[in-house]
Amino acid sequence: MSSNLKSALAHPEAGRSNLYRVAIVGAATLKGKEVAEVLGDRNFPSSDIKLLDDDESLGQLETAGDEISFIQRVRAEQFENVDFTFFASDQDCTQNNWKTAQKAGSAIVDLSFALEDHAEAMLRAPWIERQLGQVMTPELQPRPAVVAHPAAVVLALLLLRMQKAVPVKRVVATVFEPASEHGQKGMDELHEQTVNLLSFQQLPKKIFDTQIAFNMLTRYGEQSVPALATVENRVLKHYRRIAGSDAPAPSLLLIQAPIFHGHAFVIHLELTALGDLDALSQSLAGEHVTVTHLAEDSPSNVNAAGQSDILVSMVPDANAANGVWLWAATDNLRIAAATAVECAEAMAASRPTGKIQ
Repeated sequence: MSSNLKSALAHPEAGRSNLYRVAIVGAATLKGKEVAEVLGDRNFPSSDIKLLDDDESLGQLETAGDEISFIQRVRAEQFENVDFTFFASDQDCTQNNWKTAQKAGSAIVDLSFALEDHAEAMLRAPWIERQLGQVMTPELQPRPAVVAHPAAVVLALLLLRMQKAVPVKRVVATVFEPASEHGQKGMDELHEQTVNLLSFQQLPKKIFDTQIAFNMLTRYGEQSVPALATVENRVLKHYRRIAGSDAPAPSLLLIQAPIFHGHAFVIHLELTALGDLDALSQSLAGEHVTVTHLAEDSPSNVNAAGQSDILVSMVPDANAANGVWLWAATDNLRIAAATAVECAEAMAASRPTGKIQ
């Protein structure tokens, strides 16, 4: 019996020409769970989603699309007949397994940044590509797609739209980093620190190597990896690569905030001319950007949770004639996952259909 027929029998819809098989490595991570949810929300044409992770998560039940699946160990045979592999794992796991998946015929989407400087990989931000009118040429054997940092995507989209409306002379941005950028362990440590502080107990510091509960920081402890400065440099590097020379690069500062989830942004723009503030504000609105005006809709990491849109508001700078402030908030995990799935959708255009790879 052919392998294609076996697949069709195991998955009744797998014989349909427009369905693919997918693997998520790091399925128990926050990013992995978000990718599984976005695949379902966007009706990605998959007949089977394999959930793979390390030994700590084996046997754990997770939802993938409309089905509940067990998490399985990452092994070479798991990549056989897989069309798309999303690496939402840590960087070591990605480095150890991406070549195996690629050799088995799978397209690679990297959310771990392990391949960000690999010569064979391409940094992708479909939202920015559409904003710039870039058309990606389909590749018969697509290179690994590295998902651009969500903060870089947000900054690039807002600044490209502002630059199109009014030339921007200078940008200063502060990004408030949530604990969820360090995964579930980062979220757990913030929670445990908060509880322990209120009960006068010793603080756990395995992830951040310092106190982040009820605190604001521009650097972590010496034992924390990655350092906050490393993340800051990654955001700037990704911004320059996706926005290019079409928007000015911001002076950037990352601050670790005592929040569990969601990026927040304070952005100061010095423009060549201010003009009508309402019209200028609306120039930001459009695909993936919602401009808010009412107090109850004001951008916040709480309001942004679960949304793919960037929430943003604008106010004039009372001390600068051509200055404005932007206050924005986003769901960092949702934007990363949405970018990853859109990368796979673009790759699907070049992959043969009518059979499982």
